[in-house]
Amino acid sequence: MLNDTISMAMKKSVLCWLATVDRDGYPNVSPKEIFCPHGRDELLIANIASPKSASNIRLHAAVCVSFVDPFVQKGFKLTGNARLMLNSEHGFDALAAPLAKLAGPRFAFASLFQIALTSVEPILAPSYRLYPETKECEQIESAMQAYGVRPVQLN
Repeated sequence: MLNDTISMAMKKSVLCWLATVDRDGYPNVSPKEIFCPHGRDELLIANIASPKSASNIRLHAAVCVSFVDPFVQKGFKLTGNARLMLNSEHGFDALAAPLAKLAGPRFAFASLFQIALTSVEPILAPSYRLYPETKECEQIESAMQAYGVRPVQLN
């Protein structure tokens, strides 16, 4: 499910967005900064400051995670079933190791979300669908202009 293209896109993303559902069926979407693939069928997310996501996952395992490169304007939507894994559980340290490396000393976490993936879909900006001739370099330039970003000139 998670091929090299998806894993590379994930590594380029600054944030992913985790969508959960509460007891009354209301959605909760929150940004997650520390995440990584685990094998080909799982995604791991550090639970740094997400009590609402954690309580929702305890009630409803079904989740959706999305990430998009803001410049290329492409990404992926992953769906699956999540579980909250606490640091007291057997195997936590091994699963948490790549997340801890990404987090460094700045973000301690005592639990993580382990998501068994059931589907993966591409996310594309509407311009790719409406104008099939759209090139990534055009999207990057357009996004840089919209966000006021310019390449840094190194001496």
